[in-house]
Amino acid sequence: MKNIFALSTEQLKAIADNLQVKIEEGLKKDGMEIAGIPTYITPSKDILNGKVLALDWGGTNFRAAIVEFNNGKSAILEQKKKKMDAEVTTGFTQDDLHKAMAATISELTSLDSSVTRIGFCFSYPAQCELNGDATLLRWTKGINIPEMVGKLVGEPLVKYLNTHINTNFTEIKILNDTVACMFGGLGETGYDSYIGLIVGTGTNMASLMRADKIEKLNGKITGLIPVNLESGNFKPPYLTEIDDKVDAASSNAGQQRFEKVISGGYLGEIFKAYFPDKKIEGAFDGMHLANMVKDPAGYPANEVAIATAIDERSAQMVAASLAGLVQVLRAQDANMKKFCLAADGSVFWDKNKEKTKPRYKELVAAALETLLPSGVSITIIDEMKDPNLIGSAIAALS
Repeated sequence: MKNIFALSTEQLKAIADNLQVKIEEGLKKDGMEIAGIPTYITPSKDILNGKVLALDWGGTNFRAAIVEFNNGKSAILEQKKKKMDAEVTTGFTQDDLHKAMAATISELTSLDSSVTRIGFCFSYPAQCELNGDATLLRWTKGINIPEMVGKLVGEPLVKYLNTHINTNFTEIKILNDTVACMFGGLGETGYDSYIGLIVGTGTNMASLMRADKIEKLNGKITGLIPVNLESGNFKPPYLTEIDDKVDAASSNAGQQRFEKVISGGYLGEIFKAYFPDKKIEGAFDGMHLANMVKDPAGYPANEVAIATAIDERSAQMVAASLAGLVQVLRAQDANMKKFCLAADGSVFWDKNKEKTKPRYKELVAAALETLLPSGVSITIIDEMKDPNLIGSAIAALS
């Protein structure tokens, strides 16, 4: 049986080259395939002491935590979580949303008058502002509060909290989950640059870049700043007819083509599109496909072979995208050779059958060895605990 999902090293390098071109286009002009959204928060690697409120909302759960830094070491003192996805889709107003968030925040017993800063990991499309706030561009994931679109996310929340739960917040920083993940890796030292990666239900990348290399900024800011690539929208070469079928059947046909090749939300759809006559009962997503690869007993050999090919292509494509981003960073500064990767997501950290090794991460690492030039390395740091909350706290104190 021919493996239509197989990619040669040459093809993977071509994917990396194509992504490099598209990232560089997005750094020059808005509205391109790779958005390249600057986040106007210069992260500090020298945070010693401080206590902040860290928030995280990008889907099912809203989380609030008190994060404290003591002599450079971060610790989550406590956190509260509220399931919000269902109620926010049923006629919620901005006031309703803020009331629900305030109720969760007010449960934090270590929230005292010394906590004046907020870091908010807000994983919806938003345009970052120079003061660290962000303007909501549109809702996704089934959320819909029309009155908030086109408005600032942070400032109204701060005003509501200070009015209704007697806090004295003075500043809020808004960032997305990929940037927060990258910030969470800044504690690792000895690297020339840092990359954040999400491979879970969806996918995205972020990196630190020199502001003077981002032409569309027109020199209005200097120094290193994070760039949220929104790389899930990349349309790579070498897509198959099966990928086209999955895209055509999706609710956003023509968009997020890279995400539809590699992420957990679509890997099962690729498998089902390859076997259109196979009756699959119930949900079949990336987790189910990975389990078939890890424990093939009882499955037909041809189905296991295709599941394995889909899974391996996903990891190889991730490696190619990382290689393409490294090429961008090295084109900006040829002295960069050592890169630190902070990764998050259920697909990326999926373990082998015995749960002893991160098998998907090892597939990515193996592919990187063939794609990176001699002398250039990407070190994948160990899976982090609560990277969104730690990264948001770093943003708040930067």
